[in-house]
Amino acid sequence: MAGLNQDTPTPTALTVHGASRVLEVQYADGAAFRLPFELLRVYSPSAEVQGHGPGQEVLQTGKRDVTIVAVEPVGNYAIKPIFSDGHESGLYSWQYLYELGSRQSELWQDYLDRLQAAGVDRDQPMPGKAGSACGHQH
Repeated sequence: MAGLNQDTPTPTALTVHGASRVLEVQYADGAAFRLPFELLRVYSPSAEVQGHGPGQEVLQTGKRDVTIVAVEPVGNYAIKPIFSDGHESGLYSWQYLYELGSRQSELWQDYLDRLQAAGVDRDQPMPGKAGSACGHQH
């Protein structure tokens, strides 16, 4: 997601559905996606989740019931959702949201596979954090 792709359509509507815990995104090209909050949270583009390079991703667990308590616009290119678990450092560009929507089934299966490989349950609480998530050794 490094750069912004000029070919990515701009959303025409963003709707937070709190009861069903999905973010609905409609694009100018007619594409529409219903992105579960859990998917958005476990694939947050933040350094806290993605790490600072390949292989440093932090597997997220215990996010099934996470909600979005607010959404802040970031210029004309992204949003910053604020999640009920306090996570608010991910900037979701229009391009990244489009990618999440178009690859949702594949990404969800990858998440389930990573949970299984790690031997953890999706509802297992995240291990306790000792200080900042970015305070690990490089």
